[in-house]
Amino acid sequence: MKDIQTILVVDDDQAIVELLQDFLEMDGFQVETASDAIQALDIFQRHPIDCLILDIMMPGQDGFELARQLREISNVPILFLSARSDDVNKIRGLALGGDDYIVKTASPGEVVARVKAVLRRTNSHQEPKQKVLSYGRLQLDLSTREVFIDGIAVSLTPKEYDLLCLFAKHPKHVFSYEQLLDKFWNGVGDKHTVRVHLSRLREKIEADPNDPQIIVNVWGVGYRFVGE
Repeated sequence: MKDIQTILVVDDDQAIVELLQDFLEMDGFQVETASDAIQALDIFQRHPIDCLILDIMMPGQDGFELARQLREISNVPILFLSARSDDVNKIRGLALGGDDYIVKTASPGEVVARVKAVLRRTNSHQEPKQKVLSYGRLQLDLSTREVFIDGIAVSLTPKEYDLLCLFAKHPKHVFSYEQLLDKFWNGVGDKHTVRVHLSRLREKIEADPNDPQIIVNVWGVGYRFVGE
């Protein structure tokens, strides 16, 4: 399964947010949205985000200040989105670690194209992606989609492998039932759907499925990958 990249769109203009969300989702991205810096920072800390589209002029804390905070903890690509086209704001945005500066007169299609361009540049400068993820007794070979427990191959269904792969790529991150339903079942189903699949997966990878040590419950929320 190809990894779905998640874009966080931060703007207090709901019409712009909805328009960008529609275009990004049509192009295969997953989209999170926020209307102010506080909400955006909360989402960023709870969800794996691949890129931000960040408005500058927002009520309360502006986009520049949010970018400054994010750069203290992350190198996530940031595209500033502003109604202002003057060089002063462009220079300030880029100096704060912005990867691009887009004027709001740009079409949604152009915004999506520039998001893709920034992601391509970012990925090209990263170290080659790890082909094998290893966590104690558990190993995942991402190139062959094989899973091993104590060196012994484990047979997983495509859905079970995709679930495990998501968790293993984001250790310690808490995934809610709703997030998992949206990602793997297009939002169709309920908590029981997720629990059944996780139960079957645990039977294959946990030493004791009744006392899981690899994927643990976060009661009332969802699951977190510990990997022993």
